[in-house]
Amino acid sequence: QHQGFSVVFGRSSVAQVEQKFPFFKPYLDRALQPDCNAFYLNPLLLKAGSRVDPHIDRSLRSYCKTVAPPATVSVLYVQVPPDLEGGELVLRSSKKQVGKIQPEANSLLYFQGDLTHSVNAVKTGGTRLSLVCEQYVLDDRELADIPEFAIESRAAKAKIK
Repeated sequence: QHQGFSVVFGRSSVAQVEQKFPFFKPYLDRALQPDCNAFYLNPLLLKAGSRVDPHIDRSLRSYCKTVAPPATVSVLYVQVPPDLEGGELVLRSSKKQVGKIQPEANSLLYFQGDLTHSVNAVKTGGTRLSLVCEQYVLDDRELADIPEFAIESRAAKAKIK
């Protein structure tokens, strides 16, 4: 069971997010794409034995059922054990693998939001910490359903094993 939190926010609340979580500011300054207007940010902490099963990000669906997958997903690797085995990000398009990324501390990557992705089981001790941000382009009707700024606290159940 993983304890976690996520931050849902719109373009006009970026400063508020940075004020509440100063640690995120350098990442948000660099990572947020100018054409995106709604964001779902969550720190992902994986320890030995953890993995993330294949999925497509649609975290804003809990607010608005018609939301398409994000335009892009950005990932910043904050902490990666030097001897990490496993923990690779695997990207698939219609079941065909199109990418396999070995995490590196301080590296920032983007992938298409409609790709199925997973994280291989972490086999070593230590902690693999990444900041994941789903970045959406929503129309006005969809935006009206999304909180301008919200913090979701949860015991993560769905994606992490």
